[in-house]
Amino acid sequence: MLEAESRLLAEALDDVFGWELLQIGLWGPPRGLIRSARTRQQTVIAERSVQGVDVVARLPQLPISSGAVDAVLLPHTLEFLPDPKTMIREVDRVLVGEGQLIVVGFRPFSLWGLRARAARRSFPPGLKSLLAERRVSDWLALLGYEIVASRHFHHGVYLLRARKRVYTMTPIKPRMRERSAVIGSLVKPTTRSGS
Repeated sequence: MLEAESRLLAEALDDVFGWELLQIGLWGPPRGLIRSARTRQQTVIAERSVQGVDVVARLPQLPISSGAVDAVLLPHTLEFLPDPKTMIREVDRVLVGEGQLIVVGFRPFSLWGLRARAARRSFPPGLKSLLAERRVSDWLALLGYEIVASRHFHHGVYLLRARKRVYTMTPIKPRMRERSAVIGSLVKPTTRSGS
């Protein structure tokens, strides 16, 4: 499954450009999923120190400036957090306008989902909950994201690509006002037509 995800992510990352790609969470080898990224820099953030992890931080509290990242990859990250919505909001904070978000997750109503629910212990280990693709899409839509692509593969895994849309208001120039009808403290005389 990890090989299939790596191939699919290589395709998904092919048109992700910019300065910084941020992978939040570990799934497989630390840099294995982002090795084909075309951004200038790739950073891996995880909760534990492993070779290949660049930043160790408590998720979802990212030590990243607001609007500093061009793309974010969440490889099964949401499923291992007690509050995945908070992680989505934190990703929204660090992404630049028009930045891309790629989410990989298990589909709850699939062979993987059934196996996870049937296991006595969490499967995979540490799994908190399975999130339907539709639910994640709804959360993103509330934050103003546009779903760019959605793919299903390997009997129960989905890949969701979204773009952070930033809509700016076009300033409207105020109309030129007529000059005031008051000159100093006197009212400007007007012409009236008499009857």
